[in-house]
Amino acid sequence: MSSPDAPTVRRAQDRLLLLAAIFGVLGVGGGAFGAHALEGRLTAGALATFETAIRYQLVHALALLALAGVAQLRPRVAVRAGMVFAAGVVLFSGSLYLFVFTGVGLFAAVTPIGGVCFLLGWGVLGWSTVRAGRSGPAAGPGDSS
Repeated sequence: MSSPDAPTVRRAQDRLLLLAAIFGVLGVGGGAFGAHALEGRLTAGALATFETAIRYQLVHALALLALAGVAQLRPRVAVRAGMVFAAGVVLFSGSLYLFVFTGVGLFAAVTPIGGVCFLLGWGVLGWSTVRAGRSGPAAGPGDSS
């Protein structure tokens, strides 16, 4: 299998870096907002829920940043995992933010779907690595998916 061409790699890296930047800036800003504006306005449980949403968002912003590096060798795998991580952030963290600010339990019911997206994203990375290892060195540095 041949190496991915430079424009393909660049597009993959650009997408992943943009998502990492968006989730990162919103996560840091949200964390500061939570620490300074929400303390005393939310119950301890609601504040803990908000902090969980921020934590998962920031962890996956960093994962997206790392995937931009992975895209150099495996752009399709990196983008697939990144899109599933992005869906996870929107569904998991987004539903928790909505639940904290509205108190509507239906939003919290969506949270596990986001958690499954996180698991699937990590699974995509793991499975693609196993598949690449089985195909041996003859497959080259491109995607084996």
